[in-house]
Amino acid sequence: MDVEEYVVATLVIVVAVICGRLVAGRLRVPGAVVLVLLGMALGVVPWMHSLSVSPEVILLVFLPPLIYNAAFFSSPRDMRDLMRPIAVMAVGVTLATAFGLAAVLHLLLPSVGWPAAIALGAAIAPTDAVAASAILKRVGTPRRVLTILEGESLINDGVALTLFSLAVTAMARPLTPQEGVVELVKVVVSGLLYGAVVAAAVAWSRTRMRDPSLQLMVVLVTPFVAYIPAEMAGFSGVLAAVVAGFYLGTRGEGLLPPRVRVNGQTIWSTLVSLLESMLFVVLGLQLDAVAAAVRDHFALLGLLGVALATTAAAVVLRMALMLAVIPVQRVVRFLNLEVSSFRERIVIGWSGMRGAVSLAIALSLPATLGGEPFTDRGALVFVAGAVVLGTLVGQGMTLPLVLRRLGLAEEGARQREFLRADEQMSCAALGKVDELLREGELDERTADSLRGVYVRRVSQVRGLLDAGDGRARQRVDSGKAVHAQITQARRDMLMSMYREGDIDHEVFRAMSRDLDIRDTGTGPYGA
Repeated sequence: MDVEEYVVATLVIVVAVICGRLVAGRLRVPGAVVLVLLGMALGVVPWMHSLSVSPEVILLVFLPPLIYNAAFFSSPRDMRDLMRPIAVMAVGVTLATAFGLAAVLHLLLPSVGWPAAIALGAAIAPTDAVAASAILKRVGTPRRVLTILEGESLINDGVALTLFSLAVTAMARPLTPQEGVVELVKVVVSGLLYGAVVAAAVAWSRTRMRDPSLQLMVVLVTPFVAYIPAEMAGFSGVLAAVVAGFYLGTRGEGLLPPRVRVNGQTIWSTLVSLLESMLFVVLGLQLDAVAAAVRDHFALLGLLGVALATTAAAVVLRMALMLAVIPVQRVVRFLNLEVSSFRERIVIGWSGMRGAVSLAIALSLPATLGGEPFTDRGALVFVAGAVVLGTLVGQGMTLPLVLRRLGLAEEGARQREFLRADEQMSCAALGKVDELLREGELDERTADSLRGVYVRRVSQVRGLLDAGDGRARQRVDSGKAVHAQITQARRDMLMSMYREGDIDHEVFRAMSRDLDIRDTGTGPYGA
């Protein structure tokens, strides 16, 4: 395919992503399944069927923003308080899962060899907390469980990709244990140091930029600057991107003005969602080619059995490791996971869905080894895709039921937390108004007007907190509906003034932008 065909193919995939997410939302089914099916349908088109996505493209285009985004929006305070269980989960459980799955795969498909089996084990070992967190936050669950899952997902990507890169190296040439240890230290330490340098450089440059568009450019290019040069130098690009994202995420409030932060978060959420969805469409596109490639070396039904067995092993192995926490802690005291509740361990174990990162790692398996075609690649990608889809659908759809059956669902807890924060913020605003009045920076009339706004806000929020969950939800929905009507009235008046020539286009655009930023619909009444 030439460049023009690749551009058109990318556009077709993006349109398929949009259609797939619309259909999944209407049918209330997992989006991953619909996207893979759409990818398979696109594979019937002759010129789409010939589309070949290089493993290097997967690594260099998809992984950096996915990894960086997860690190950027992590919670440093909560992770610091639970660093011991997070580290044990992210390192110990991930490595145990990777080698356990490698053993299962080598037992079922001995022809692939140990290095390739370990590479696939590393690809499907890390969990993806995005899907699990969305469900857990919606249904309601203890904060500690969420923090452990999100912290584990942040670190285990780096652990898994480091092991994956070592396994791929061993697939190309023999690697002694001593060489492996030296390579591991070099990859990890160098990646961490390089990520810290990139983070410091970006933080320094951001504070000296005044142009919002330039600041957004830096935001978009940072993950690639952290990842690509590190990989080219033989370091861990994943760890570099994690360090950069984590450092800049904890200092974002002071480095970027509010409008740039709002735009940046919108861009990132859209970009990450698009990339994750595109991976599933690409998997569907490659399934036909994968099936054709494996038919000459594996029986398709037999490979399907291997995929199902590997999926079951991934679920069972994680659950077994979580249930073994207490016996292990009794022997090794310092491995205190601080998850004493049996119910919480069940939830953490069942939340081990695999996602876009696992898919991206598997799709980055080399197509050739030593100049020869890597004939087992298709089988490994097929198994990885089955594990990702199986866990996303099977565990994702049943996780709310598991939470409710275990009595860990805290309906309305997140809404109450929003309301408490809103109450304290409004009280702080009242205190600041009084302070500015005493200092003479506000006149009495303006102060009374501002007090009225925040006093009403506090009264409304406290009324919601005092109401039952059902009544509070109804009042929130009613408040949002009223706010939407008021906002629309303001927009209609702005549009009318523009059409009648009372304001020019520049004022119209500026006021529209101001409405967009102020009326984001994030508060208890949608304001």
